[in-house]
Amino acid sequence: MKQQQFSAGEIVFVFYQYPSIQQVVNIQEAAVVNNPDNPKELALFLFETYYPLTNDMLIFTSEMDAEQAYHQYFH
Repeated sequence: MKQQQFSAGEIVFVFYQYPSIQQVVNIQEAAVVNNPDNPKELALFLFETYYPLTNDMLIFTSEMDAEQAYHQYFH
């Protein structure tokens, strides 16, 4: 999947797999922010943690798109 261009301040939706319960995947809202470790890069801010924005992430700009993909992949 080609990485979309994002800007700091955008709200996006991602699949989040709970570390303690590997079988549970939810759609979670996250914020695109400047990476505090490297301000020239963007990161996702999710659950009080920064995640560097990479091409490996499946990111949706709308909750509806995330829900459609969730049902396609997990149901």
